[in-house]
Amino acid sequence: MARIKFASDFDKSVLLNNFENRGWIQVSPEDDWNFYWAGVHNIRNVFSVDSGFRLQDDQFINHFPNHVELTRKDLMVKNIKRYRKDLEKEGNPMAEKDETGRFIHLDFIPQTFMLPADYNLFVEEFRKNPNTTWIMKPCGKARGIGIFLVNKLSQLKKWSRDGKGNSFTPPSAKETYVISKYIDNPLLIGGKKFDLRLYVLVTSFRPLKAYMYKLGFCRFCTVKYNASLNELDNMFVHLTNVSIQKQGDDYNAIHGGKWTVQNLRLFLESTRGKEVSDKLFDDINWQTIHSLKAVTGVVSNDRHCFECYGYDIIIDDNLKPWLIEVNASPSLAATTSSDRIMKYRLISDVVNIVIPPGEAPDVRWNKIPDKENLGNFDLLYDEELANADQGAQDVRGAKPGLPNPAMRGGLRDVKRGSQATWK
Repeated sequence: MARIKFASDFDKSVLLNNFENRGWIQVSPEDDWNFYWAGVHNIRNVFSVDSGFRLQDDQFINHFPNHVELTRKDLMVKNIKRYRKDLEKEGNPMAEKDETGRFIHLDFIPQTFMLPADYNLFVEEFRKNPNTTWIMKPCGKARGIGIFLVNKLSQLKKWSRDGKGNSFTPPSAKETYVISKYIDNPLLIGGKKFDLRLYVLVTSFRPLKAYMYKLGFCRFCTVKYNASLNELDNMFVHLTNVSIQKQGDDYNAIHGGKWTVQNLRLFLESTRGKEVSDKLFDDINWQTIHSLKAVTGVVSNDRHCFECYGYDIIIDDNLKPWLIEVNASPSLAATTSSDRIMKYRLISDVVNIVIPPGEAPDVRWNKIPDKENLGNFDLLYDEELANADQGAQDVRGAKPGLPNPAMRGGLRDVKRGSQATWK
């Protein structure tokens, strides 16, 4: 078998060491590669009609052409809202609402508006609950850049007038922002706020095939949480982004303010009980699948593509998870030695799923890899398997749209089916 050629837009050791340890040969992105770990900015060029570039059956690339449908804050929200509305129109039981008009099964993103487009709608909502805090984020930025909190309309008016109404100066009031209801009752551990970074690998959107990485982690703020209005400008209290926290005086470079998901689970099982902890992680899997399903109709499903997304989730003190955003190129920089090991494993496991060991790169191969090649990934959802399950349920007369809890694994909740086939 010919040696695999790889190209990379990054000189990160977790990537290069992985590829070189497999005996792969590095070539330039302009050369004839089999595997290209590209920066998001180069994806457009690869898939642009003008480039005249046509990918062959032995070429894989690490982004879908229009991944922004999931990874841009405003587009993600727009697509999830549309998905819920479509299910509602179909009369699908998953789109059921309670008496207040809240989705019972699909309420997993904080209430969000686009600015400036939804300004009047936002003002109307703000006036209903004037004591609420909102968080404002520029759509096209990452790593906590340009984010600020507001609890008065005057702050927003000042921002839109001159863009200087806060310590994080937005570059331009014309840029699109999302403004979301701030989760002001986050689950605290040791008095500190944290979020979850989970890695989700998608190898196909149609049919949907997704994998969840077991070695996600929590990112903690360095300063104890305080909902006081005086602290609205203190980003060490409110934002968990490592790029912000590591500038703080209390940042610990040994553990990097991080905790493994396993530690979180053990902590929750011992303080809240196993049943609620299991339900929390079921809920996270459930909302991850539905966030992906919300974009299956709009993402260009090119079979040369796969993508490893960084999901950011905040858990509130009722143990309800909220999807905050999805990152197309989660950081591969390592802040600690355990971070470096985890990210090396992550890349290794991604590659083993995309190109199973001993196999030649071939985009026509679209099966689920053998269990030993999944590494630390679990199969989260396989649409083909799900459809086969649904057919079996229909024969038995189960309610359409909602998986039958009696099916393999019998999860506690009627809205859940077996893992890998959750509808």
